[in-house]
This record gives sequence, C-alpha cells and structure tokens, in this order.
Amino acid sequence: MSSSKGKNTENKIYGYARVSTQGQARDGNSLDAQEKTLLAAGAEIIFKEKYTGTKTSRPQLDKLLSEIKAGDTLVVTKLDRIARSLIQGVELVNMLLEKGITVNIINMGKMDNTPSGKLIRSIFFAFAEFERDMIVERTQEGKAIARRKPDYREGRPKKFTHQQIDHAMVLLKEHSYTQVELMTGISVSTLVRAKREWKKQMGLE
Repeated sequence: MSSSKGKNTENKIYGYARVSTQGQARDGNSLDAQEKTLLAAGAEIIFKEKYTGTKTSRPQLDKLLSEIKAGDTLVVTKLDRIARSLIQGVELVNMLLEKGITVNIINMGKMDNTPSGKLIRSIFFAFAEFERDMIVERTQEGKAIARRKPDYREGRPKKFTHQQIDHAMVLLKEHSYTQVELMTGISVSTLVRAKREWKKQMGLE
C-alpha cells in the first residue's frame, strides 16, 4: 500500500515504511509513526507494508525500487526498514547511489554527491567493512575452536545466518562460486540460490 501528498515534481521524494511485528507497532516504529516522520522529511510518495521476519518478499519495496529513478530521493527512518543487515544495506544504498538516487536515512543522514553526503557514505561503508571483517574473524575463530573438539568432523553446516550469506555475496564479487564455497563452506547450489534471491531483493531482475 502506498500514499501520496499529491505533489507533481520532476524529481520525486519517495518514502518507505515497514513493520514486521506487533511489538514494533507499540515502540514508536508503527507505520503511522514512520509515515509522519517521512512526511516531515519531505516524502511525497510513501510505500508501506507489513511482513514477518521469516519472509524475504517485500512487494512494496520491490515496487518502489522499480519506480524510483535518477534524481529522485529515497527516505527511510532507519536502515533496518529496508535491509536485514548493515552489509545488505550497503549493497542496496550503493546500488541506488550509482543510479543517481539520493538516499536519506533519517537517523544517519543524507547520502549524495555533496561533501557532507560523501562523508556520511564513507563512515557508513567503513562500519560495513568493519562488520565484514568481524564476521570473518568470528568464523575463523569458531572453526579453530571446533577443530580442537574430539568429535569434530569437517563438513558444511546445514544452515547459515543472514550475515554469513551477505558476506558470501560480497566475496562473490571478486571470487568464483567454487572459491567462495571453499572459503565459507556454503555449497555452490546454495550460493546460486542466495545470489538469485539477493538480485531479486535489490531489484536487479
């Protein structure tokens, strides 16, 4: 569902609001509360939706990403409204910025090609890089500890966290599927499925 203030400008300001639980509706993150904040930030067209954390499909966000174009602005109250992790958020924000779209994450700042926008981008991406490094470090430490156990068996884990999958998507930019499989333990078939889902979420297919 979407709402509009009815303005007709060449470059539009889009807002996106999302809730996933009843708890969020009570703690100030309700759709109404987000919409008021987005309107105050200048949003002209607002897309809103509810979905549980177990669902990856976000029809309204997908629709927004298919409509927004160069020169437009996307406004959200917090990064976690549009991304499940900082790494995924970086990928989405980077994609939008490369298309010439300004991204305004209200509790962080506006990211565009102005000096202040570039500074915020640099800080944002630096935190994402730090998170990626921490994931790698924790993964390596976990494997080292596991190998010391008498009943340890080398093998691929059956399930992976969102952070592990996001990290694998980053690695796939510079490495082959086989190489990433060896580095992460995530099978090629799982990586292919995750890559397909990631592209769908990013609006790339």
